[in-house]
This record gives sequence, structure tokens and C-alpha cells, in this order.
Amino acid sequence: MRQNTRQKVMAGILSMILAGGAGTRLFPLTETRTKPAVPFAGQYRLIDFVLNNFVNSDLLKIYVLTQFKSQSLNIHLRQAWHLSGLTDQFIDAIPAQMRMGKRWYEGTADAIYQNLRLIEIHEPELVCVFGSDHIYKMNVRQMTDYHKKQKADLTVAAIRVPIEEAHQFGVIEIDEAGKMVGFQEKPANPKSIPGDPNTALISMGNYTFDPDVLYRVLKEDAQDPNSDHDFGKNIIPGLMAEGNVFVYDFTNNEIPNENGDAFYWRDVGTIDSYWQASMDLLSKDSAFDLYNSQWPLRTYHPTVPPAQLLESSQGQQTTVVNSSIASGCVMRGAKVEKSVLGFNVQVEPRSEITESVIIGDAVIGKGCVINKAIIDKNVEIAPGTTLGVDRELDEKRGFTVSRGGIVTVPKGTKIGFDE
Repeated sequence: MRQNTRQKVMAGILSMILAGGAGTRLFPLTETRTKPAVPFAGQYRLIDFVLNNFVNSDLLKIYVLTQFKSQSLNIHLRQAWHLSGLTDQFIDAIPAQMRMGKRWYEGTADAIYQNLRLIEIHEPELVCVFGSDHIYKMNVRQMTDYHKKQKADLTVAAIRVPIEEAHQFGVIEIDEAGKMVGFQEKPANPKSIPGDPNTALISMGNYTFDPDVLYRVLKEDAQDPNSDHDFGKNIIPGLMAEGNVFVYDFTNNEIPNENGDAFYWRDVGTIDSYWQASMDLLSKDSAFDLYNSQWPLRTYHPTVPPAQLLESSQGQQTTVVNSSIASGCVMRGAKVEKSVLGFNVQVEPRSEITESVIIGDAVIGKGCVINKAIIDKNVEIAPGTTLGVDRELDEKRGFTVSRGGIVTVPKGTKIGFDE
């Protein structure tokens, strides 16, 4: 008995990252890639943020569960997150393998259930199950320490959001001890925090489980023909009824040397939220700090030269204001304001780019005007083209225009050459 306990403690914490999301609300950015592989902030992918949270927390036994359109994600994981096989530390991508029958994952809980054997062979002390497509920083060990202190079966990380946004998430109620006493998955009329009618407490989609409890509830759920096999809809409410589910308040998490908003958290599930999170990076006092040397944000960096801001052959100066410019970019006599440019963007003279995101490997011809646009990779824009200026024209071209008026150009598009 003592030896089994010792083995479990030595096995430590195993982490499962759910990275199979199709991300339909982010279309067309997810037309050819899974949501966690969507580029963000000029050089990152969405999955980089949760992986950096685990690596910076010194939790280095990580399975990444993939499913839809996973090729670009797999390449990124191999390039940016490969760990040597000389130790028992790993970050491994696990494709859907249909271990439990000829079917894809049928929900978040089913994704873990179909990979239970991967967990069992490690005999972990705890199991973390986290999402892969939010922008935030978290010292995960502080959450796992809280879980152990409470001797919880399950701990759910939670954050406060404006009441009008809460219907998109799982809404939580807690008692004075921090125990969960109410949970509604995406309710039409979410409950506010007592005494604060403008705010709700919602699940961040990050869970810490006692492994024996996790095994039991997933096996029971798999046998229920009426279940959606989803953590929010089925697993959390069922465990809450047993009375030992605790809530970890994200505002108690501490990141060393943080200059931004330490409790910044964004779900970038829509084009508008993705665009707004990108603009957040460019504010005078950015809420999300990319430059904290004590919490480095790792990713893959291609072998490209430094960015160049040049004058045109006619002597026009390049102007860049409140923007983020990645390596490999070349601008000649252009104006860029409050925009994010990823790797290898070429901007020709007299072009103006405002409040836009250009993901990378794009060519913007002379005299273009681009406003409130998201431009995916390998896009070429003909000289004199406007984008984000005339909504009717953009829709006529077949581009998606969001509720907030953000026009999105799919990967590989050529614009204006036949107009």
C-alpha cells in the first residue's frame, strides 16, 4: 500500500489539453485549420498560451488531444514544443484514434474517456483538463495546490464577466467556503453574483480532477445514452450533486513581475472577439503583457530576417503608430496604425493599414486602404484596393463581415486583380 502511494506521488500531475475544436464561429480563419492553431499576436498560435501556462508552472507531462484539421497544429507542436525523450517529460499530440469504437469524439468528456488508458498508465496524483483557445496567464500549480488543500473531487477555475456575456459560458454559484452549489451551462438568463447584479461567475473551462473520481464519472457517463458526454453539460452538474466540487477564483492567481492586467482572460471564439483581443495588445497600457521576462511566452520563430521600415523610392517615409510588426515584414513608404502584422508581410508605398490584423505572408500593393480587417496567410492585394471601407463591396466579393463590421479575408485569396 505504501509503495502504491509513493508511485502515485512520484507520477505527479498529468495534463490533458483539449485541442480538437472546429471553431466554426471563427470561420474563415478555421477553414483550413483547427481553432487552437489559429495565429494570434503576430507570431503565436492560440494553443501557445495554455502550453506556456503549464511549462512556466513546471508541469511538463502534457497530452494534446487533437481532432479536426489538425495538420498545421501538429506541425506547430513539433516545431515549437518538442521535448527530449531523455526524461519522463513530454508534450505529445494525440490524434483521435477511435479507441472505443468507430467514432470521433462526441464531446469534451468523451475525448478524455477515449484516452483514459493514457492517463491510467501514468498513475497520476492529479489530472488537469484544460481548454486550448483562450488568451490568459495562469500559474496552474496555484490551482492544483488549492485543489489538494480542499481535498476536492473536482476543482473548476472561474472568472467574473459582465452579466451580458455570461450566457456564452457555464455560470457558477458558490457558497462561503468556495464550494460549487449551482451550475448552468450557457443559460439564457444567467444568475449574477449575489450583491453584484452586473457580474456573473463563469467557468474558464479549466479543471483539476482526482484521478479515481475522473475514471469513475467518465465510465458512468459513457454508459448513459442520454448524455452529451460534455464536462459542462453532464460531468460538472453530476459531481456537484455529490457535494465535493470546489471553485478556484482566478483573481487569486499570481504571476511574478506582471505589468499588465494579471487577470486578463479572453475567449476568442468569434471574429469580433479575436479582433478585439488583438487590439487589446496595442493599447497604451496593454492589458496583456507579452514582455514579462519571468513568464516567457514561447513559440516557433521561423528563420526570417528582421522587419524593415523603409522610405519609398520617391522618398515617402514609413509611419508605424501603436502597432506590432513581426520579423520578415518590409514596408516602403506606408502608414500602419493600431495593427498587428505577422511574419513576412510586404506593404508597398502609399498604402494605409488601420485597426487590422494581417496574419502573415501577404503582399499589400501600392495605394491600398485597409481598415478593420483580418487578412489570413498568403493573400495578395492589388494596387489601389480598398478593404473594410465599403461593406457592400466587401460582401459582394464574398468576404465574411462580422456583426462588428470586421471583414475577414480567407487564406490564399487574391483581391482586386480582376476588378
